[in-house]
Amino acid sequence: MVNTGQVPVPASAGAGTSAAAPAGQPSAADMQKMMAQMMEMAKLNENHKLLASGDGTWDYTVKMWMDGDTSKKPQESKGTAVRKSIMDGRFVQMDVTGKMQMPGADGKPKEMTFKGHGMEGYDNVKKKFVGTWMDNMGTSMMMSEGTYDPATKSFTYTAEMEPLPGMKVPVREVLKLTDNNHMNLEWFENQGGQEKKTMEINYTKKK
Repeated sequence: MVNTGQVPVPASAGAGTSAAAPAGQPSAADMQKMMAQMMEMAKLNENHKLLASGDGTWDYTVKMWMDGDTSKKPQESKGTAVRKSIMDGRFVQMDVTGKMQMPGADGKPKEMTFKGHGMEGYDNVKKKFVGTWMDNMGTSMMMSEGTYDPATKSFTYTAEMEPLPGMKVPVREVLKLTDNNHMNLEWFENQGGQEKKTMEINYTKKK
């Protein structure tokens, strides 16, 4: 069932009834149909269960190549990610805590605490996986949409980030569910018109 977001009102709406709906407004019958559609769109399905299968605490290792040259030695850091289903299983939230090297005021590398918060869900109306991400390294919120390929057990999300005013960077994320205890995320950015891999995260679920 597809929710178009609007139920057209027949020209004869209200005919034969004691009270017609005001001009431009859905009739009582049309409102009932809309509510039925909304209830249908609110139901959980296999896509929500798929996201929930990743619930738990995960240790992760990050490799980063800021210039997109993966032949160079990456900058590495570690941390913990906690995934938890919320809203009766409709969404999954992920809280991330770790350490990473960032340039200090003097330009020298300095270890900083990294905190991030992500939300994932499956939008029954859009028929797409959706996500948001925010962290303590900026004030923007990234929003993404994606699909799942059961053959490769991989999610592919696309998004756009703007680290500086006017600097809009297309992003592609590929999250592979290796098995019940391992996940792998590859992050690609468009740099100078060319897509480059700038980050990889390997997750291992805690026992």
